[in-house]
Amino acid sequence: MARLLRQGLEEEGFTVSLAKDGLEAVEMGTGFEFEVILLDLMLPKLDGFEVTRRLRSERNQTPILMLTARDALPDLVNSLNLGADDYVTKPFSFDELIARLRAVSRRGQISQPVRLRVGDLVLDTATREVWRGEQLIELSPREFGLLNLLMRLSGQVVSRDRIIAEIWGPAASIETNTVDAFVRLLRNKIEASFPHKLISTVRGVGYMIRASRP
Repeated sequence: MARLLRQGLEEEGFTVSLAKDGLEAVEMGTGFEFEVILLDLMLPKLDGFEVTRRLRSERNQTPILMLTARDALPDLVNSLNLGADDYVTKPFSFDELIARLRAVSRRGQISQPVRLRVGDLVLDTATREVWRGEQLIELSPREFGLLNLLMRLSGQVVSRDRIIAEIWGPAASIETNTVDAFVRLLRNKIEASFPHKLISTVRGVGYMIRASRP
């Protein structure tokens, strides 16, 4: 399957390096720079969970797209909590895989240091922790991804369409009101107990985060 995927990706214009097991994946991921890592969960020697954990512990921020036959929610949440950016479950269409690979690769690596800060809000991309002042805030993987996107583009308006493409993938059938719902959930966690609001709504366009509103 790996060889078939490599052939298909190369025909789409990708340059592909293939690791035969988890140990080799860690060695390649730490020794070379890649635009994106397509990582099978069920690898020999080290599974995809452990590969992801080791890469992120080494401050490797290459976007990771997890490929898994496990569609149970705990496994998928675990992979995202460890630092994977997205996942595709088997069986999958090749067109969907290409679309998700391109969406994930567009996010790019997060420049060091891996802590993002807006006012007293801090997001650590390595530990996947979020703090508002001294308070640790628990976020779901989707909420974390949304906040990560907004904070990486702090001071810029992020459209709902871009949020959908980067958080759910360009092939996802997501309505814009779903984005609004997730923003409300995020606001309840990072703003409700604090005097200063950080997320602004730009009517008809999307959202923006910055240290203080005008």
